[in-house]
Amino acid sequence: MSASRSETTRPPGSDGPESGEAEGAEGAEGANAAGPDGGPGADLLAALLDGMDAALCAFDADGVVTHWNREAERILGWSADEAVGRRGFAGWAVRSADADEVHGRLMSAMGVPGRLVHEFALLRKDGSRVLVRTQSAGVRGADGSPAGVYCAFSEVHAQIDLERSIALSEALLDDAVWGVVLVDVDLRPTVVNGHAARALGAGPSALLGRPLGETVVQGVEELEGALQHVLAEGAPRALAELWVTLRTADGGERRRCWRSGFLRLASPLAEEPVPLGVGWLFQDVTEAKLAAQEADKLRFRSSQLHRAGRAAGECESPMEAATVCLDFALVGFADHALIDLVLGDVPPGGSTGDVPPARLVRVAATPGGSVGPCQPVSAGGIPVRYREGHPALQAVARTGSVRASAPSGTSTTPTWSVSRQWPPDSVHALCTVLRSRGRTLGVVTFLRGTSRPSFERADAVYAEDVTARMAASLDLLQSES
Repeated sequence: MSASRSETTRPPGSDGPESGEAEGAEGAEGANAAGPDGGPGADLLAALLDGMDAALCAFDADGVVTHWNREAERILGWSADEAVGRRGFAGWAVRSADADEVHGRLMSAMGVPGRLVHEFALLRKDGSRVLVRTQSAGVRGADGSPAGVYCAFSEVHAQIDLERSIALSEALLDDAVWGVVLVDVDLRPTVVNGHAARALGAGPSALLGRPLGETVVQGVEELEGALQHVLAEGAPRALAELWVTLRTADGGERRRCWRSGFLRLASPLAEEPVPLGVGWLFQDVTEAKLAAQEADKLRFRSSQLHRAGRAAGECESPMEAATVCLDFALVGFADHALIDLVLGDVPPGGSTGDVPPARLVRVAATPGGSVGPCQPVSAGGIPVRYREGHPALQAVARTGSVRASAPSGTSTTPTWSVSRQWPPDSVHALCTVLRSRGRTLGVVTFLRGTSRPSFERADAVYAEDVTARMAASLDLLQSES
C-alpha cells in the first residue's frame, strides 16, 4: 500500500520547522553521536524520547536511522538496536515495492519548511502490516544546511479514534438536541451548549462561572446534590427526572422537568483518577410528563366514578348514596366538601333582578378540622348565613360552576374562608350546582387547602359529573319527603 494522503502544515508566523521540534531532533542526533557515555544530556534526551506517547524516529541526511524510541518499538516490534543504523525502511519496515516512495516522501521534509503529513503502510517485525500517520520535519545543521529528518508516527486507527472523540465533543457542545453543561468541582458551569443555554433562559457566556442558583429558583438543591453525588461516587446507573423552577427574563417563573444523565469527568493524564467536574446532559420532557400526569388523573377519576356508582347502588338511603358518591370523588381531588340544599323552589329567573336570592340549608359536610367522610348535618332547617355574592349563591343564580380562591397572602386566608362559612384552612373553592329534572336542588362546595393548587376548568367538569350523580339521589330524597 502506498501513501494515501500527504499534506504540508506550517505553524502560523513561522518560516521553517518548529524550533522546539527541530532542536529536539538535532539534539537527539548529537546525543546519539555521543554514545552511551555522552553525559547527563544524552541520558535526559534518551529518557524524553522513550517517555513520549508518540512513536518517533530520526534520520540523518543520508537516510540512516539515528533514533528509535520505545513507542516505535511497540507499534512495529523492532527494537532500537535492530533499527538504529539501517538506511531507510527498505527491506525491514516497508515493502520493497513501496520502499523508494516512502523514503522519498520522508526525506523530502528536509527541503520544505513546516511539517509534512503522510499515511504509509509499514511492516511489523512479525510480517503484518499497519497503517500509520506520520508527521515529518527537516533538521538543520549549525550552518543552516539540511542535517536530517525526524518523524513522529502513530497508528491511523488511534488517530481516527482521537479525531472522533474531538468531533463528538464539538458536536455535543454545538449541535446536540440535548442540553450539555460541564461543571467544575465547585459546581459552576464551565461549558454550556446552545440547547442548554436556551433551556436555562440565558446566554452561554452569561452562565459560565456563576452558581446554578442564580437561574434555577426551585430544585437547585436536588440538582446540586446529584452533581455532588457524581463527583463523589461516580455516574448513576439510570437517568433522573428533575423538576425545577426557572426565573424568566421578565421576572416570572416557569416549571420544567428535565430528564438528566450525569458523567464524572476525570483527567486521563493522571496516574489516579482526578475529578475535573461533571458532564450533565439533559432533555426537556415537561410536556410529555404533564400529558402522562393528565392521563393518569383522568383514568383515576374515571375509576372513582365507576366505584362510586357501584357503592351508591348498594345504599338504602338516598342521602347515604349521595354522601358515598361524594366521598369517592374527594380522594385526590379536594380536602373538604359541603352539601347545601335549596329551601323551597328557585324561581326560573334565578336570583337576579327583583327576585330574592335562594336560601340554602346545610345537610351534609366533611369534618372541618380533619379529613373524614361526609356526614349528615342536623341544621334544623335553618338557612346558612351566606352573604350576597357568595360563590354558592352565584352557582345557583348561574346554574353552573363557580371557582374562587383566597387573595395572595397567608394572613388573610382564615378571614377569607371563615367569612364564607368554610373551614379556616380553605384557600380554593369550587361550587357546583345540583340539577335534576330541570330543577335546582342545591349546591356542592369542594374546598382545597394551601397544599393544593387552585381549581381549573377540568376540575369543574369532573365536579359536575359527580354532582349529576348526587342530584339523582337527592331528588329521590326530596320526593320521599
